[in-house]
Amino acid sequence: MTQKENQDLNNQLNIELSEEMAEGTYANLAMIAHSNSEFVIDFIRVMPGLPKAKVKSRIIITPEHAKRLLAALQDNIKKYEDNNGQISSSLDSDFSLPINFGGTMGEA
Repeated sequence: MTQKENQDLNNQLNIELSEEMAEGTYANLAMIAHSNSEFVIDFIRVMPGLPKAKVKSRIIITPEHAKRLLAALQDNIKKYEDNNGQISSSLDSDFSLPINFGGTMGEA
C-alpha cells in the first residue's frame, strides 16, 4: 500500500444516515442570520393560504463552514445547469412571497 493510499484510509469519515433522516424534510424558504462567530440558517415550510409558517430545521455553522457551503452550492448548481439547463430565478426582479402563492384566497 502506498503512503497516499494509507493516508486516504486514515482520512476517511464514516457518515451514518438514519432512515428517518434520509426521508428529508421539505422546505421552500430559508432565512439566514449571522453574528461574528456563527451563521444561523432556518429552513421553513410556507403553505398556501396559511399566514403562519414553521421552521422545520435550524442549522448553525461557523463562518468558515458557511463559505464552504456557499462554494459547494455554487459547484453543484453549475453541474446541475450544465446537465439540465439554466435554473430560472426571481432574483433579478423584486421578490415577495405572496401569502396565497398566487392562488385564490379563501373566505370564512
